[in-house]
Amino acid sequence: MAEVVTEDVTLHVEVDGEGEPVTVLAHGLTNSCRELAQLTPLVPGTKVRFCFRGHGHSSSPERGYRFADFARDVEAVADAYGANIACGTSLGAGAIANLVAREPDRFRKLVFLLPTGLDLPFQYKDRMLRTAALVDGKTLEEAIEAIVADPQRAGSYLDYPWLQDFDRAMLENVNPVGVPRAIREVVEDWPLADREDMRKVTAPTLLICREGDVIHPAAVGRILAEIMPNAELLLFDDGMQMYEAIPQIVERVARFLTDS
Repeated sequence: MAEVVTEDVTLHVEVDGEGEPVTVLAHGLTNSCRELAQLTPLVPGTKVRFCFRGHGHSSSPERGYRFADFARDVEAVADAYGANIACGTSLGAGAIANLVAREPDRFRKLVFLLPTGLDLPFQYKDRMLRTAALVDGKTLEEAIEAIVADPQRAGSYLDYPWLQDFDRAMLENVNPVGVPRAIREVVEDWPLADREDMRKVTAPTLLICREGDVIHPAAVGRILAEIMPNAELLLFDDGMQMYEAIPQIVERVARFLTDS
């Protein structure tokens, strides 16, 4: 475990593996660097996982939670470890997109898992603000129980029983101080100034999306696949199909990282 210290935040970092390639992994909103920890040993090279500002084990400034701020976190960690590949989930994908839209040649390969936005305002603010309210002022244990007990999630658990255990695993390091700050600021922002900026990003890009996810619309993946010159889209019919395909997804990502 290590830290990367910037002008406004201290970022918690964990490293798996060794050698090339060196990949920085950026997690989703409310999660932590542990998000993909069970899967990263299955892919080659050095994997640099970190907690975004306000998340997991990193510090929680009072403000500074827009996509440009999260992009600075990605860049700081990638620079510190010499990462030339970036993999992001949800918020992490948006932060990486924000960075490469301004620095198209920063990474030689990209993986976006469930990208959540482009250049339009977020449509489901109320849902995310509810999560912020559920977490705010709670202890870690209280925050986890409040989120998994939220009636909005109950229907999903009926459809996908495995999802509750998955959510609990993702939330085991939820930051009750920083996450509400992050949600309330980032839902007023969006990753890109102009989606056409992604046309300049020529790095091979693997997009992994699923139908039926309102927070991570499949349309985002389709649009990026059309705009980005070297993008490939893996699209699944629903959450269950995607969950069952995890071994194949990991194998595809591993090949993607090592292909010349």
